[in-house]
Amino acid sequence: MSKIESLFATRLYRAPLAEFGKPLAASELESACLSIAYDDEAGQEWCEKNDYHGYTSYASLTDLAWRFPTFKDLVKILDKHVASFAKDLQFDLGDKKIKLDSLWINILPTGGVHTSHLHPHSVISGTTYVTMPEGASAIKFEDPRLAMMMAAPTRKANARNELRNFIYVAPEVGDVLLWESWLRHEVPINLADEERISVSFNYGWG
Repeated sequence: MSKIESLFATRLYRAPLAEFGKPLAASELESACLSIAYDDEAGQEWCEKNDYHGYTSYASLTDLAWRFPTFKDLVKILDKHVASFAKDLQFDLGDKKIKLDSLWINILPTGGVHTSHLHPHSVISGTTYVTMPEGASAIKFEDPRLAMMMAAPTRKANARNELRNFIYVAPEVGDVLLWESWLRHEVPINLADEERISVSFNYGWG
C-alpha cells in the first residue's frame, strides 16, 4: 500500500498576546509607539535616508524595554510565548537559553511596504499587532524551498496550505505570530487609509 507523508515542517505560531499574563491595552501600546516615533529623530533620519516609507525604530532604539514600562511588560509576555514555541520546535537548548535579542516598532502608512527579508543571527522572530485597520496588509510567508522548484508547475489555487508557495496570514490586534528566523517574509503594500502598527522582535540562543 502506498504511503505519502509530509517532511521537514515549517511551523508558524499564532496566539492572542493575552494568553500569557495580563492583557495589554492596545490603545496604550499604540500611544507609546506613536509617541516614540514622534520623538525619535535618529529613527526618522534613518528612514528618510534609506527610503523607508513609514517609521521603524530598528536602527535607532535598542532598549525599548528599559525605557518604557509598557514594553517591559510586553517582553515578559513575549518570553512566555517564545518559550512555548521553542518547546513545540523540540529544540535541544543544552545549558543555553532562547532570549530576547532585539525589539522594535514598525509604523506602516498608506502605501508603505516591507520588502521580502529574513532575520539572520537569530533563532525565533515574530511580531505582535497594535493596530490593523480594515484593508491593512496581511503578512506574506514564502516557502523556503521555492528557489529549488525550478521547472515545477504552479500549484492549484486551492492547494493545501503546506503545498502553497506563499501563505498570507491576516493577524488581528493583540495577536502574536512567531516563526523560525530563516523563514522569508514580507508585508505587501498597505492599502488601508490608516497606519498599520506592529512591534517586531528577534530571539537568539545563547
